[in-house]
Parts: sequence; C-alpha cells; structure tokens
Amino acid sequence: MSKHDDPYYLRSRLSWRLLALQAALLVALVVVVVGALSASGFALAERDEDRVIDVLQHALARDAGGGLTLRSTPDLKQLRTETPDLWFLVRDRQGQSLKEGAVPAEFAAIGGGLDQISQARLGWQMFADDPRKPAARMKRVDTDAGNVQIITATQGRLTGGKALLMTSLALLGIALPGLLVMGTATLIATPMIVRRAFRGVDATADQARRIDMHQRGARLSVEQVPLEVVPLVTAVNDALARLDQGYIRHKRFVADAAHELRTPIAILNTRLESLAQGPDKTRLLEDAARLATLAEQLLDIQRLDRCGSPFARVDLVAVAQRAAADLAPLAIAAGYELALDAPATPVETVGDAAALERALTNLVQNAIQHGPRRGTIGIRVSKPACIEVTDEGAGIPADQREQIFEPFYRLSPLDRGAGLGLNMVREIVLLHGGQVAVTDSADGGTCFRMTLPANRQN
Repeated sequence: MSKHDDPYYLRSRLSWRLLALQAALLVALVVVVVGALSASGFALAERDEDRVIDVLQHALARDAGGGLTLRSTPDLKQLRTETPDLWFLVRDRQGQSLKEGAVPAEFAAIGGGLDQISQARLGWQMFADDPRKPAARMKRVDTDAGNVQIITATQGRLTGGKALLMTSLALLGIALPGLLVMGTATLIATPMIVRRAFRGVDATADQARRIDMHQRGARLSVEQVPLEVVPLVTAVNDALARLDQGYIRHKRFVADAAHELRTPIAILNTRLESLAQGPDKTRLLEDAARLATLAEQLLDIQRLDRCGSPFARVDLVAVAQRAAADLAPLAIAAGYELALDAPATPVETVGDAAALERALTNLVQNAIQHGPRRGTIGIRVSKPACIEVTDEGAGIPADQREQIFEPFYRLSPLDRGAGLGLNMVREIVLLHGGQVAVTDSADGGTCFRMTLPANRQN
C-alpha cells in the first residue's frame, strides 16, 4: 500500500493544507507588491539615514601622521556627486576630528558630550523650530581608523537591494501577524467545521453498524449527509439492495429444493419399511433419516426469518419430551439408550416452540450420528432455562469447539453430515437471546448446553 492509500484524518489534512494555502497566498502577495513597487521605481523608504555613516565607515583611515583621513572609495565619490549639501563630522576618542561640508553650529561642539552614547537621533522641537531643519544622526562605529563618532544630517539614496529588503520586511511585518491569526483560526475552526459537517456521516455509520444478516430491506439514511458523501451512501444502499435480491433468490432456491426433496425421501422411507429387518435396513433407515434431516435443516434456514414473530411461552420440559419420543426409535435402532431427565414442573422460556424443538432434535441426531453406537444419549432439562444433550463418545477437541458451529464445517472430511445442524442450533439459540456451549460430559463424552432466557412471568 502506498502512502497515498494510508488512512488519514480529514480535519488534520484539511487544516494543514488550508494553512499552507494561506501562507502561499500571503507570500505571493508580498512578492507581487514588492515587485510592483520595484518596477514602478517607488519604495516605501526613499532615503537611507545610515547611508552616509556606512560610506564613511569604509572610507575612514589614518594618514602618515596618525590623523583621520578619507580614502577615495567609489561609494564616497558617488555620495559626493549625488549629495551636493553633504556634511558630516567625524571625531575619534582622542579628540581628533574630520569634517566636510557646512556643519551646523548646533552640532559642531556636541560630540564631546556624547562620548558615552553609541547612537542617537538629534531632532528639533516641533512647532518651535524651523521645520526645514533636518534632524541629525549620531552613531559610533568601528573603522580602519579605530572607533569613531560620526554625526551627519545628510540622508543618502537608498540602494535597490536595501530598498527591496526594507520593503519586504515592512510587508512581512504586516503579513506574518495576519498569517498567525488566520492560521490559529484555521487550526481551531477547521476541526469544528469538519466535525459538524460529518455529524450526519457518523449517524449513517451507526446505522450501518446495526445492520445484520437477518435484517432485510435496511438502507442507510442520506439525511444530514454532505452532498459529497451522498454518492458513497447511495452506492452502499444499492449494494444492500442487490444483496437483498440475491438473498431472496437464495432463500427461494433453498426452500424449493427442500420441498422437492421431501417427496422422494418419504417414498424412500415407505419402501425401506417394507424390507426385512436386518443391519442393512437399519443403516438405510439412518441414511434416509439424515436426508430428511438435511431437508428440514434447509427449510429451517427459511423458517428462521419467521420464527421470532411473535414469541410465546414455551415449556422446555414439553419440548424435550416430544423430541425424546420422536427420536427414541432412531436412537435405539442405532444401538443407544435415550434417557430424559426433566423436572416435574414446567421450565419456561419465551420463544418459538417449533424452532427450539428443531434445535434439540439436531443435537440428539448429531449425537446419534457421531457417537460410538453404544452407551446412553442423555437429555436433561434444568432451571432456570437450560437443556443439555450428552453422549459417551470420543468428545470434541477444545480447539474445534467454536468452529463446529460454522456452516458446512465437519470434524472429519469423511463425515456424512452436511455440517448445517449445529449452525442451525446456534442461530436458533442466538435468535432467542441465549447461548450454546460445548463442554466435556461427566462420562467422558460431549455435552451441548443450550442456555435460554427464563420466563419471569407467572
């Protein structure tokens, strides 16, 4: 399975993709704005107040006598060319100074008093001074001539790279807080929106979990389901409809086949009864009984859909007595004794008497068919509502006691049974809200125990 096929949380993936989209849009917006400003020749800041200081920092040096001097660097030449009113005052810690241009008297003698200040802006009092006077910039920097103090009011032209950087930083200063706010809102709101939008999907999933094999005509609701999910729900409903149609055809075939088998089985039994007594007749009667049982089991598959409506009070003692009376001749003919242990008072449950009798009959027939053809097959009814069938056979291995209830499962491939009897027993007991279990009997054989809900109404 590729990583694209792995399951994922929609709200998490949607949140991060929305956040990535917002970040991409903001970055694209910054790029477009900065590009437009650069193409138009407009910058948010046209002048660079540190331009003169930066040029002087790289041009300052010492002459042969140790005095301050300026090297003729290309940046200094360009600065002097583009700034006719250039002025500055440079002063080192020894008191030596270097100046150029018309240094205002207000700033000419100020340097010594600011030796302990690394940088400052020296402005004018608003409304009291001439507004045309530029503010001065003082900054102490390290140069080839040592640490010096530079004072100037001249602002050089902002270079293209620095203008682009400053413009980008200014826009990002606006965009990043916006991205932070939008990202936080996205991470909080998206899971809430997805959860609310998929509330109908959760309800539909609960409906799907409640559908079982006995529930025909069940369909998933498309109410409150997002339109994007409706095709999936519709496809599931169509699949359920096709399964219902196939199940109906299957049930009809099973019922028709079982009914058609009844007639030849009845004719076969009639002809077998006319044979002389002997081992061959006994074996043939057992085989015919198994055919009749198979036909009844196939019909039971159809009856199971109807036996639960309505349920009535059922006396398990009476059920056991009828089953014992019907199966005693078959058990005796196969070499067994059939013993019934039931209380004198009724043991009641609520259910379908015919289905419960069929379940008990299947257990007794299973004991007859798979037993050693000797010993006793016991039917025991106990309170509150329990029926047990025991035999004296070889028993059932513990690792196969769950599998024997699966349809068409046989302990041995050579078994002549169809593997439907025990499955029908389990389905009938489960339909009545009970349980069926397999344990070892006291005599070393097998004990099948059907435990049903007791009838609490007197």
